[in-house]
Amino acid sequence: MKTIPLLLIMTFVILSLTTVTSADVQKVWVTSEDATIQAERSISSKTVAEVRRGTELNVSAFENRWYKVTAPDGKSGWIFRGKVSTEPLPPDYMGDNGSGGIGGLLGGLTGSSIKADAADSSRSIRGLSPEAQEYAQQTETPAESQAALDMLLSSNVDKTEIDLFLKEGRIGEYAY
Repeated sequence: MKTIPLLLIMTFVILSLTTVTSADVQKVWVTSEDATIQAERSISSKTVAEVRRGTELNVSAFENRWYKVTAPDGKSGWIFRGKVSTEPLPPDYMGDNGSGGIGGLLGGLTGSSIKADAADSSRSIRGLSPEAQEYAQQTETPAESQAALDMLLSSNVDKTEIDLFLKEGRIGEYAY
């Protein structure tokens, strides 16, 4: 007979703990300069809102690499996980004078918890460090190799070209 009241008390405690944890709202912070909240889990769906880098969003669900979020203004929809971080942005997050690198296309990836499927390789394109330049001269790296690197570093790729590449390759938020 004593086990029934004890069982009821234990059930009540467990349900209370579950209610408390589900009341905690998970948050994400926008890391991309061009982030949008979509009506559905697809970049081709209607755009509900454009959100600025650093905006805190409340998360209510996560499905297939998309977060169901609510913005501070109350608008809700879906945002691709590659556009947000689960950690608040550090004060020096903007890095390159606020551009986030290469005209803002990298979304200020420094220190973010960005997933590999959301990153692009342009982040790895950098000029040679002074040490690497000295090494290239010492080892007599062919001038055409140095010229090819200089040409690559001087090229500019705009956002529409990157979006087209991602869309045609079904990469990142265009994968579905």
